Amino acid sequence: MNDLRVKIITYGCQMNEYDSHLVASELAARGAHFVETVEEANFVLVNTCAVRGKPVEKVKSLLGQLRKEKQRRGGHFVIGMMGCLASLEEGQAIARDFGVDVLLGAGAIHKIGEALEKLEPFWDVGFYPELDEVVPPPPAGALSAYVTLIRGCDHHCTYCVVPRTRGPEVSRHPELVLREVEQLVAAGVVEITLLGQNVNSYGKDDPSYPDFADLIRQVAALGVRRLRFVTSHPMNFSDRIIEAIAETPAVGQYVHLPVQSGSDRILRRMAREYRRDYYLERVARLREALPGLVLTTDIIVGFPGETEEDFQQTLDLYDEVGFDAAYMFAYSARPGTPSYERFEDLPREVKIERLERLIEKQKHWSLERNRAWIGREVEVLVRGPAKEEHWALGHDQSNHPVLLPVAEVAGPGLYRARIEEASPHMLFGKVLEPALAGSVNP
Repeated sequence: MNDLRVKIITYGCQMNEYDSHLVASELAARGAHFVETVEEANFVLVNTCAVRGKPVEKVKSLLGQLRKEKQRRGGHFVIGMMGCLASLEEGQAIARDFGVDVLLGAGAIHKIGEALEKLEPFWDVGFYPELDEVVPPPPAGALSAYVTLIRGCDHHCTYCVVPRTRGPEVSRHPELVLREVEQLVAAGVVEITLLGQNVNSYGKDDPSYPDFADLIRQVAALGVRRLRFVTSHPMNFSDRIIEAIAETPAVGQYVHLPVQSGSDRILRRMAREYRRDYYLERVARLREALPGLVLTTDIIVGFPGETEEDFQQTLDLYDEVGFDAAYMFAYSARPGTPSYERFEDLPREVKIERLERLIEKQKHWSLERNRAWIGREVEVLVRGPAKEEHWALGHDQSNHPVLLPVAEVAGPGLYRARIEEASPHMLFGKVLEPALAGSVNP
């Protein structure tokens, strides 16, 4: 297409954000221009999520609007769909219903250029090893960036579509990872997040690669000021990884470790492989090595077969651990998963009632944990204006969302601040000084 005007719309996780950047880089190399609205675009690409039903419904609604726009223009408008939902038969049926022209599964997104060279619809849902050889350029002017380490997952949790949408675990070559990190650091990026469906498994598929613990040290040695990683699986969160975190100041003491349930019976039905005592042992080991640990988690409420006793065990686990924060979801039955095929879903009202009780538990612990930060000095990476008027939004090295008075902030960058107030979901600070010379982008 000549005069390609692109709008990319991204749903889902950080991996999808990284993939959207990768695709945007490929399109930019082919002369595309990026626009802010659908009305300005002649190619709209939707990067999709398939983990829960809600983002699928959002995609269907958006595709309906795009189909109307295509009809209004007499067909001079290309609709693209990529990512996890595109990898599933469910997503492909949706794409046919809404007249999608370009469809790329999560393992074929690097074929975007080839797709646009065709004068006919282009669909590809394969998994290609050359995808992991692509090293996208640093995002322009960004202080934070993502780097993908490993794609796919070898675990088979009964509720999860990822093994089908992303395939088995495949680690990127460490030289490519380190080259990408070097470019980001040289471009002024101060915070890098290492990505994977299961980052802890990095290198298991190739004995010539470093393991995740060693890779943490190698990445940090390149001069990254802040280093984070998601997502972790408790079964692969080894002592070696804990030791690497403790020995690497850039990582800080923030860990996100999904538990999903506090009931052994439900963990077994989820095929999570570990049990409650094992998870608690990992938490104890983390707190022994990281005295300032900030620990967050994921929890699914209302999994098929969950009784009130099972749910109470999850509430009890939350009290025993005292998580700093949690991402909490009512179970969403996804076609193609074992739990969808084998288990009967609970009534929606039961799931929502339990989710509300868990949210109240989370608010209690988050407020208590956040209040402990009042009076402390922290380094805040400000991203830009907050939704709240008169405030700028950022996060500290422990990943707490922090609001700073916008009048005290010169622009996105690193600031030294003192925490003065706390809510269950936010810290409020006062700027003391910019923490890193040259880090502020007016």
